[in-house]
Amino acid sequence: MSFKISIYLPFILMTMLLLHVSCLLVDTIYNNNNNNPSEWEEGSGYYLPSSSGITNRIDEMEADAWSMVQKNGNQFTVNGQPFYVNGFNTYWLMVFAVDASTRGKVTEVFQQASSVGLSVCRTWAFNDGQWRALQKSPSLYDEDVFKALDFVVSEAKKYKIRLILSFVNNWEAYGGKSQYVKWGKAAGLNLTSDDDFFSHPTIKSYYKSHVNTVLNRMNTVTNITYKDDPTIFAWELMNEPRCESDPSGDKLQNWIEEMAVYVKSIDPKHLVEIGLEGFYGPSTPNKLQNNPNTYAQQVGTDFIRNHQVLGVDFASVHIYPDSWISQPTAEAQVAFTKSWIQSHIDDAENFLGMPVVFSEFGVSTKDPNYTITFRNTLISTVYNTVLNSTKRGGGGGGTLLWQLFPEGTDYMDDGYAVVLSKSPSTSNIISIQSNRLNTFNSLCSWNCRWGCKKKHLMHNSLYHNEL
Repeated sequence: MSFKISIYLPFILMTMLLLHVSCLLVDTIYNNNNNNPSEWEEGSGYYLPSSSGITNRIDEMEADAWSMVQKNGNQFTVNGQPFYVNGFNTYWLMVFAVDASTRGKVTEVFQQASSVGLSVCRTWAFNDGQWRALQKSPSLYDEDVFKALDFVVSEAKKYKIRLILSFVNNWEAYGGKSQYVKWGKAAGLNLTSDDDFFSHPTIKSYYKSHVNTVLNRMNTVTNITYKDDPTIFAWELMNEPRCESDPSGDKLQNWIEEMAVYVKSIDPKHLVEIGLEGFYGPSTPNKLQNNPNTYAQQVGTDFIRNHQVLGVDFASVHIYPDSWISQPTAEAQVAFTKSWIQSHIDDAENFLGMPVVFSEFGVSTKDPNYTITFRNTLISTVYNTVLNSTKRGGGGGGTLLWQLFPEGTDYMDDGYAVVLSKSPSTSNIISIQSNRLNTFNSLCSWNCRWGCKKKHLMHNSLYHNEL
């Protein structure tokens, strides 16, 4: 009897191990997804765990340290592991958080974003001289509005969502560079253009003062200084900077060089990005043909040159084919989107050595040719094109949909709002992308019971088909 047992013991142990592994997989899939058919990937033959299920499993298997996002070559990393991003924009969070009657919408956005696996939110850390202004005048702040921003940061952390915070707007909405120039004129400065924002020493000092104030802000909810808070993914110098008065790009380039280093001098821990739309400029004449139109090369930006600045950690690109290109057909817009993305991924890898985030993209319901089918097609095109980079560990660092809204905020909609509860097909596309990226990120980071075998098991069962 003992002899027979010794013969079969290896087989028994192997069977037990396989059953244990199978139980873990079934437990993850079944308990965390409740057998939701929407989680099947068409044509894959495999069942993907939901984004929330994967997240819960990671939380159980890891210490779940909430540490700073860092950059390693052309990848983002957290705790030394890859961190590819599926995220969103909701710019008005701070303003809504000021009033108790609308504050709940901030929580709703984060809840809903988390439910489809979104991990990063881009929003404004500015409102200059406007209604509910954060900065009433240079260096004069409304503490109630600052506390509202504190709430936004603390609420984001509750839902494991990181923030990209932008310091100022190029456009007049929420004040922008024009408000800074107005302040300068009121102080007696001789200013002739809103683009003096980029060059006048006093105006630059206003901007630096705001940056310094935000970075050194002690959050009244968490008691963590902003510059020390891992909830903040990165700082953005400006939303969509342009300097049309200087098509050579020198004025904007000098401003970027000065301000990137200034931010890093106060906060060397966080990543910094510029906030550019991605237009090619004079430094790369061979790439001008990639721009959506000829006007794009005249706005004073220069994608390659601007991102070669000391202190800039990753590149940003926006995608709006419905308003950028002259061809109204869906086919033309999809083709442009693919080439626009691939061109910038190639540049990020071959010239910049940094990740690139496609930090705004969407389709406006106000476009005469809008359909929900086309919006879903464009979103899927963005996701799949970037995913091709993710599969090989490339520089396509992630995407941020413009923009995610909860119900009851239609009056803030610029045409691009996505309300998940009203758009189940779009919601499903977003969730599937989150599943894919979470799977890829977690392949290397699960400290599970399988040890080194996990890579082979997960690679065979999930990687090729689901990614």
